Amino acid sequence: MTQTNLFSTLAVNIPPNLTLTVSHEQFVELALANRDLQLERTATGELIVMPPTGSDTGKRNFDIAGQLWLWNRQTRLGVAFDSSSGFHLPNGSDRSPNAAWIRQDRWDALSIEQQETFAPICPDFVLELRSKNDSIEKLRAKMREYIENGARLGWLIDRQNQQVEIYRPGQDVEVLNHPVSLLGEDVLLGFVLDLTDVWS
Repeated sequence: MTQTNLFSTLAVNIPPNLTLTVSHEQFVELALANRDLQLERTATGELIVMPPTGSDTGKRNFDIAGQLWLWNRQTRLGVAFDSSSGFHLPNGSDRSPNAAWIRQDRWDALSIEQQETFAPICPDFVLELRSKNDSIEKLRAKMREYIENGARLGWLIDRQNQQVEIYRPGQDVEVLNHPVSLLGEDVLLGFVLDLTDVWS
């Protein structure tokens, strides 16, 4: 006798003018049940369902994450994360930057249980790579949110305008036009991100 699965997964289309709000706990359940979706949640509980990036953006994002991973593997100064990682920020939002990094002692201060879910911590470093359909204003708001929640360095890479916006606590945003590389400053010591393939 076969048993019918009464809880099969169904695809749901959410109209852009409809706002769904969920608690952090509900968000975690949704994320675990829909691992193929890219989900985020604002501090007010608004659920954000993001479509997958195009292949071209994914390729460039993988190159960036690979460079961060290699630097971190060599220095062993912290923990690097790709775009599938989520963080529960101090303001209550749940965010997934395209790449992130957390200093080792801050990561080690979390319990194993905290590390295995949406870790309740804001990364020291965050990076967002703008894809073709991303709103630049929404990405800027996310970058400000990261900084307000404890990030020490943030890079918003905008391929459409060939610019990088650098976010730091207590400072104005610095805008670079078509830089060939970015320095990790005093956060990612010795890290240099080569942007050649990002712009090409």
